[in-house]
Amino acid sequence: MVGWELGELTLIWFKRLTVAAVAAALCGCGGAQVTLQDPSIPQPLIDQLQMSVAARMPSAFDNFVHQEQVIGKEKWTIDLGRSNRLLFVQLFGSMFSDFTVIEEDADARDLQIDALIEPSIDAFEFSVPSQSQTDEFAVWIRYRLKIFDAKGVQVANWPIAAYGKSQALTFNGDEALRRAAVLAMRDAAALIILQMDKSTGISELRSSSASSNSTPEAAVPDKENVQTTAAEDIPNDAG
Repeated sequence: MVGWELGELTLIWFKRLTVAAVAAALCGCGGAQVTLQDPSIPQPLIDQLQMSVAARMPSAFDNFVHQEQVIGKEKWTIDLGRSNRLLFVQLFGSMFSDFTVIEEDADARDLQIDALIEPSIDAFEFSVPSQSQTDEFAVWIRYRLKIFDAKGVQVANWPIAAYGKSQALTFNGDEALRRAAVLAMRDAAALIILQMDKSTGISELRSSSASSNSTPEAAVPDKENVQTTAAEDIPNDAG
């Protein structure tokens, strides 16, 4: 400690006490239930892909709930509810000139579309201040987008790792965790806007569909199953 100024020591101790106080407060509350409502994104300023696309929302995606016992003390429940649907409908509606949503049991081959997108959640993890010994709430979500052509053949399988964090000193525990989850979802939306066509080749399906309709006997060329270069693993320190 030699050579340290009194002000620096005071600041260090203040930070430690603040983190301890936040963790103690969270432990005392016995956890919470956090529900997301509308994680909307700003209208993307992008050129729409001129193609007809449908999204099929599995029920597990449409009603996603994550429960976790934190360090054997607090039980947290995070209910994304219909927020996934709201976010992805807004996102895909901005990306494609013709977009519709179909239900889980619908057969997309009955529709006149160029491509079908089926989103899902592979993993969801979060950390709270009592775990990380910081004043931050963090959320990791790994989405997956499966892309099918007009005949129902899967042509791409793309995992998307997204992250969001929020400070407990700015918001209370429930709101901080809710905000971290929303920021993670928006992070995923940004990655999809920037990388989807490059990672899945979805824009090529329009020409394949048109060719198939004009010459039914011709086989649709095989497409390589495209994967993103994003890391598939959620950080080990999340839990």
